[in-house]
Parts: sequence; structure tokens; C-alpha cells
Amino acid sequence: MSDKKSIAVLPFVNMSNDIDNEYFCDGVSEEIINALTKIDQLKVIARTSSFAFKNKEIDIREIGNQLGVNTILEGSIKKSKNKVRITAQLINVEDGIHYWSRKYDRELIDIFELEDEISLAIADEVRNNFGYFEVQSQLVTQPTNNVEAYQMFLKGRSLQLLWTRESLNEAIQYYNKAISLDKNYAKAYYANLQCYGLLGLWNYMPHEQAMQLAIQNLLMAKEIDTTLPEYPLSFVGRFFWGEWDFKNAYTHIKQVLDINPNHIDGLEAMAELFLALGFFEEADIFANRLLEVDPLSANNHYTLAHIYYYRGLYKKALERVNYALTLNSTFELAHHLKCYCLIWLNDRQAFDAFIQNTSLGREKNLLFQLINGRKFEISETDLNQLKQGYKEALIVPYDLFILSQTAHKDLAFSRLEEMILQKRGQIINYRQDPFLKPLHTIPGFKELHVSNLSHDDIKEIQGAENKLTTSILNQDEIENLKKDLLIYFNENKPYLNPELSLKFVAEALELNTNKTSFLINQAFNSNFNDFVNLYRLKHFKSIALDPENVHLTILGLAYNSGFNSKTVFNTFFKKSEGTTPSRWIKSHSVSTN
Repeated sequence: MSDKKSIAVLPFVNMSNDIDNEYFCDGVSEEIINALTKIDQLKVIARTSSFAFKNKEIDIREIGNQLGVNTILEGSIKKSKNKVRITAQLINVEDGIHYWSRKYDRELIDIFELEDEISLAIADEVRNNFGYFEVQSQLVTQPTNNVEAYQMFLKGRSLQLLWTRESLNEAIQYYNKAISLDKNYAKAYYANLQCYGLLGLWNYMPHEQAMQLAIQNLLMAKEIDTTLPEYPLSFVGRFFWGEWDFKNAYTHIKQVLDINPNHIDGLEAMAELFLALGFFEEADIFANRLLEVDPLSANNHYTLAHIYYYRGLYKKALERVNYALTLNSTFELAHHLKCYCLIWLNDRQAFDAFIQNTSLGREKNLLFQLINGRKFEISETDLNQLKQGYKEALIVPYDLFILSQTAHKDLAFSRLEEMILQKRGQIINYRQDPFLKPLHTIPGFKELHVSNLSHDDIKEIQGAENKLTTSILNQDEIENLKKDLLIYFNENKPYLNPELSLKFVAEALELNTNKTSFLINQAFNSNFNDFVNLYRLKHFKSIALDPENVHLTILGLAYNSGFNSKTVFNTFFKKSEGTTPSRWIKSHSVSTN
């Protein structure tokens, strides 16, 4: 079921001769997505899910259903030297009708103004068709004065999103090129920071070296711009994963979401933070918000599966992680989580089939036997291997899980204690992990790590999904302005202008567009387009039956009534009258005669 005030921005098609401009088209598409996410009451599908349909011939209505939106934006970009042409159209998912389209021809140097103009126009049109929400006066700010630096940034971004060792290092090179062209390019420094952080976290480069380079970029970025969500986000990795300082992590994640309520990294970090604390209800809220705006992300389905798993809902966890693997079959962490679920469900047949040709097969089998075998004892060879540990840190600590099921719980506890002192991310959820429950009774378990964030600190989060929108007009103002609006429409007939816009009406009433949209929504329980089209429809019906107009076609009459699209006219007429314009005229002409 789709949310009425919702949109997915499909990646703009590259119409340039240079295939290398693909990254530019993707970058502009992402910038528009990011701009629209700043609108609190508009559901905007995130990049991962929107881009899942790139280069695929799928019916728009099917895409809308999969993403749970009622509006799709699609378009194309043609870039040639210093000029850019962007075409865009909005499509109603319910009937597949293009209800808005526009072509923009600009100098490339105006790209940020153009992105802002397009984003605002899209927001206005969605609001005009589906009801009130407040739109800021500006959605895109200019991050750099150098267009070439911007293009280098977009190239780096396209590489960063591949998330490999090679692509991250190559992305850094492009971000550095952007910085060399504009030393005040804050977003490029923040992007470098994220790349170095990931290279260090994933052991793709020495951790200390990566952190030092990340900090250098942070120090440069914070001197330029601390209003971006990337600024508080840059502290989240350090406080959450690096220091397990949950209170500071929470504070900074909240700052990210205050800047942008639908920030994907912020929503994911909040879900993971609450999961680490064992606050399952709160984690569930943010995991589901993630899936609302990014429903085709394997990582988001994995996050929700993890919540189910730690709650002991292994069947639900398995269903969710299976779906994650259909979206990304190479997702290693999801592979391990599915393995855990099959162990706890004691599904030997599915387990054996699933772990074939996977790494750590012996360890997985040992764990299955220890959990489900009645009198299984670990061999001396395996025990010695586990005691010695592994030369390289495992992405998941099978050695710790296995030892916790044996008589060597003291060794397991000692290893867990060491990992906590090292703040190892693999065991940040150790209190909730079912494999580690045998260690809970060992003296000192509760003191291994004491969280500095409690439920009292997050009370403000409770009920956040049900917060009320503050009224921007009181009831007396609505009644008075309603009269003014009716007088204006009945006397001036602005609806006959096919280019009539919300801005035009707002100026006539001496209001801003937000208040005018709110007024129409509250006073008439209607969106702007339906309100205007009802006047146009009434005018059409009056002139269609006038004998002096028999020489005019139905479409000519519609255009004379203010409609500027045959499709919009026919669709609105049938929705309102339950029949086609021609049948309506025929039936009413007969009854008139």
C-alpha cells in the first residue's frame, strides 16, 4: 500500500554521447533525492532502492508498487561542454499518467540552482496533487563554486558506492582532485573521512593510518561547514563503534536526524545503537523506518532480521534474511545470520545444504552439534585450534561461540573480555547474543561493559512516529481566508489560466505557498490541483451545453476551461462524473432538448 505523499526518483538516463557522463547523471539524481528527503512529511525512496531499477524495462506501476509510492520521477540528462539539458516528468503510479513534465536548458555553472529549482518544482507538484506538506524555500545549497570540482566529487561518489577496497581508494583520488580545485569543498573532505573510516574498519589499510587520515579530513571539513549531516555523522563511528560511548553516539545520531529526518545512515545507526542496548522496540521503529524509505536494501532487511534473531524469533529472522540474500546473494554477514537461524531451528537438512562450499564449514558444524547434539564432545584437535585462536580476526567470532558451549567457558569469558576491551565491533551485541548466554552466569559478566545510555535518556524518542504537525493557520484564519479564496476564484476566474500555479494564487491572497496549500487542504479537504480542476470542470460543463459552442471540439472546450492536457482532463472528468465527456454531453443534450 502506497503512501499518498511519496515519491521515488529513478536514475536520470544519460543522453550524452560520452558514456562517462553516467556518473554525472547518477550524481544529479542522488542530489535531487537528498534534497527531497529534507521535506519531513514527504516519503522519499532512498538511492539504493530507486537505483535498483536502473536500465531495467519495468512498468512504472510495478515499480511504484514495489517501492510503496504513488509518484515516480523519471527523466534524462544531456551534457555537452558547458551546457546541460535536463528533462523530468512526474508519473502517477495509480494510472500511469504523466501529470507534470518540464525541460530545463542551462549553463553547467548553474547546476546547483537547477537542482534546487527542479527539487522545489517536484515538491510543489506532488503537494498540488496529493495534499499539504510544508516545503522549505531552498532544498539544495551550493557546495562549491567550481563545477569541475563538483564533477570530480560525483565521480568519486560513484566509485565509493561500489564499496570495494579498490573503488574506495580510487574514490579518494577523485575527492582529492575536487579538493585541489576547491580547498573549501567540505563535502569532499567528509567523503574522504568516510572512505578512510571504512578502509580502516574493514582492515583494508592499517587502522591507525586510516584513522589519522580520517581525522585530518574531519579537521579540515569542520572549519568549513558544520551544518551538513555529515558533520555529526562523522563522530558516530568514533563514539559508537570505536569507543562504545553510547550516550555520545546517541546525541550525534539525533543531530543527524534533526538535520535530515530521513537520513539513511542516521536511521541505520539509531537502529543499531538501540539493538546494541537491547532496546528492541526502539530498534524496531527505526529499522522499519529504514525499510519504508529504502525497501530494496539488503542491508536494511538484514538489520531487521538481526532484531528478530536477538529476540529469539528465529523463523521470522530467517524469512527476512532470506529476502536480504535474494537482493544481494554475496552479503557475507547475511550468510552467517542465516546459518545461525538454521542452527537454532535445528534444521539439519537445510543447514547442510546451505553451508556447502562456504568458509568456516568445520566451525559451523561444530556449533550446530554443540547446540543440537545431545552428548556431543569437541575433539582435542578442534579444542587446541580454538584455544590458539586464529591468526586473522574473523568477521564473526565462531571460536568464541563454540567455546561458550563447552566446559571451557572460563576461556570463552576471558576471550570475550579481551574483545570488549578492544571494542571489537563483532561482539557489540554480546548481551543479546544467544550463543553467549552460557557466559551470563559467570561472575563479572554484567560489569564487562556498563552502558552510559538508559531508557530515560531516550524518552523523547517514544511516540516520535505519532507526533502532531503544528497548525500554521488557526481556525479563524482559515475561515476568513477561505472567504477570500472563494471570492477571488468566483470573480477573477484564475482557473481559466492553464498555467495557474499555487504560487500565483498565494501572491493574490498575499500568503506564502505553504499557507495557501494548507488552507486549501483544511478548508476544502482537497489538494490544489483538484480544487482548481473542479472549477475548470464546472466551467466546461456550462460552455459544453451552450449552443453557441457547437462548432468547438470537446478538447477545445476543455482548453477554453483552463485544462492544458487531454489526459488530465479526461481522467479528472471520469473520476468526478463517472463517465466520459462525450457521453456526458450526449446524455445532457438529450435531456435538455
